This record gives sequence, structure tokens and C-alpha cells, in this order.
Amino acid sequence: MPDLDGLPTAGELVERYLGPLAAHRALAPHIHFGHQVLGISRAGFDKVKTAGREHADFVLMVETSEGVKEIRAQAVVDASGTWGQPNPMGIHGFPALGEGAAQEHIAYGMPDILGAARGRYAGRSVMVVGAGHSAAGNLLALAALADDEPGTRVHWAVRGKDLRKVFGGGSADGLPARGALGTRLRDLVEQQRIILHLGFGVQAVELLADRMTVRAIDPTVAPVDGVDEIIVAAGSRPDLSLARELRTRLDPWIESTEALADLIDPNLHSCGTVRPHGHRELAHPEPGFYAIGAKSYGRAPNFLMATGYEQARSVVAAIAGDWVAANQVQLDLPQTGVCSVDIAEPSTVRASAAPSCCGGPAVQDTSTCCALDEAQKAQGSAGCGCTSAVPPATAKAASLQPVAPARAPCCG
Repeated sequence: MPDLDGLPTAGELVERYLGPLAAHRALAPHIHFGHQVLGISRAGFDKVKTAGREHADFVLMVETSEGVKEIRAQAVVDASGTWGQPNPMGIHGFPALGEGAAQEHIAYGMPDILGAARGRYAGRSVMVVGAGHSAAGNLLALAALADDEPGTRVHWAVRGKDLRKVFGGGSADGLPARGALGTRLRDLVEQQRIILHLGFGVQAVELLADRMTVRAIDPTVAPVDGVDEIIVAAGSRPDLSLARELRTRLDPWIESTEALADLIDPNLHSCGTVRPHGHRELAHPEPGFYAIGAKSYGRAPNFLMATGYEQARSVVAAIAGDWVAANQVQLDLPQTGVCSVDIAEPSTVRASAAPSCCGGPAVQDTSTCCALDEAQKAQGSAGCGCTSAVPPATAKAASLQPVAPARAPCCG
């Protein structure tokens, strides 16, 4: 087993854990590499036909080196994630104008900035688009590159104006490495080693002679000229086409498994606190089909690997018929971080909102969702005031943003 207290990179996780696990004699004969699933259905049944459906095998259309094949299965666990489906740069959910034409100068996700892709970014003007932890990782790597490679300039474009989510809970964060990441990023911004562009929802990219001008949808925001490379770290979305012939139940805007949506809606939740859930919440109207892992979270960006491990354990126990084990779901996640629940201007806060951990006196135990709120209250201030009556000046100073009114708060 790997060191349980270690913090491996993705490459190290493959090398130290997944690779040896896949090579184990109990698993190796059952792993089929070079197989790409194109679609999943029921043998002899399209999506419409009902009678006898639950007794039919699943059939998977799979592309292999020998051509497309059909594979039968009694149950299907879709753990294909979202990494291969990056969100585009445009603020509308579509690619920005000119994004396609500039593809040669745009990367998505987290390129190997200090490794294989070093030559691409060294000494160049690079813009990172996004405000999550992937964007933070890219920015930290680019800042380290700039220390070694003079002329490397780092721009950071954020569509919103509130950076508390990515800066995190600092020393109060239950995941210390996550808190340290946000603290380092805040320091780099304050030192102006990263040029920050707030309120910069990207509308267009103009490519001229291998350099780009990036324009915001807000005409009052100055464009950024002379950009050599762009890294889009704006999240990912699931590939829903795989299960198009199955009867699935998805949240209409998160595209997650429906039962999880209220727990993970990024309009309200930016922390890792999710109540324990397993096969029941992950089930669909199609018996025997489950989507787990990041795929189960749809477009929500706050998935943690510990959640996926417990999902997998519960679902596999259910498929095996061990209902005692399947139903005994346990998930122990750190409850700190910055929770953006109900952070709205006082005039837009729901009157019926339930009390949350934000507002009121500081509690003794800071292992709550709103770590920033607790830290501020411990210093004698009013805190972030998620659902409390905060004076307008305090709310304005905190750059609070309105959120969708349809979900319940995670704090409380």
C-alpha cells in the first residue's frame, strides 16, 4: 500500500498505486486496454421499450484494435469521469469567438508546465482562465517557471470578482495542503507576480501573427494584448452520449446524478462537505447501471477522491448482493474550506433561508464549512454573513455575489 499520508501527483498515483494494482494477478486478466466504449444499451431494447427490460443484459458497443465489438454485461459502472470533456473558454458555455482558430495556442486542464510542456511556456506571456484548484495549480507552476525563465509573464482571468473559493480557508482548512495552495496563490497576486483580471468573462480571442488579444464580454474591461499561450482551466463536463439509450435521471443543470444535485450544486457549495452517499443515491431508473466518481457529479467541480472510493465500495457491494455492506455507507471528509452558500447582497438573500454557520457568534470548533467566516468572527468581525443580517458596507467590502435561489444551504 502507498503512504496514506502522502500527497501524490497524478503521475505518482499511477506509478505507485494504479499501475501495481492493475498488474495484480487478481485483476490483470480482466482489464482490457485499448477499448473505448462508444455506447451502452440493453440487449434487444432501445430506450423506449419497457416490458422485460430489467431482465436483459447490457450491451456495450466498444471500439477495439480489431474493430467495433459488442460486449454483454449484467451490470455497468460508468467511472469514465469528465477529464476528456473540458469546458470551453467562452462565458456562455460555448467556445469564445476565435477559440477554434487559436487552438494551436490553447491548452485545457493542467498541462505539464514544469515538465514536458516547459518549452511551450518558458519566456512567454501566458493567460490562465478559471478560478478553481486546477487554475491555481497552473498559476503556481507558471510562477515557479517565471523564477527560472526571465520574460515569463503570467495573467489570470477570472469571470467573477470573489476569490475566496480558490484562496480557501488558509490555516483553518481541514485539508492543510489545500489551504496552503490558496495562501501561496494569494501571496503571488499580492506581490503582482501574477497579473489578475477580475470580472473578465472571456468573449473573444483574436489571433494575429501568433499572438493573441483576449477580450472580455464587459466592454469596460480592458482587453489583454500580446498573449502567447492560453491555459483554460474552466472545469469539465460529462460525456452523456454514452448512456443515451439508457434510462437515466440527471439534474437538469448540474448534469449530475439527480439525488446528488442538492448536495454539490456549485452555486451553493464550494467546500468538500457532502453527506455520506452510496448505491441508493447513485442508482438510475435503469437497474444495474451506476455512474460513480467525478461523472456522478456532472459539471460540479468539488469532487474529492475519498468520495469516489466510498461510492465504488457501496455500488460494488450492491451489485454483489451484499446489501448490509452496501447500505453501511461511511464518509469522513474535512468540513473546512470556504463555503459560498447564500453569499449574496443583503437585498437578494432569501428571506426564508435557514440559519447557517455564517453569521452569529464564532463557534469553538472551526471544522465547519465556512472556515473564512469562523476565522473572521474569531477576530471580532461580523464574518462573511452568508445568511445573517450583515450591514451593507460589510457585504459590499466582501465582494459578495448572488447565487441561484433553488437549493438549500450546506451550512447549518
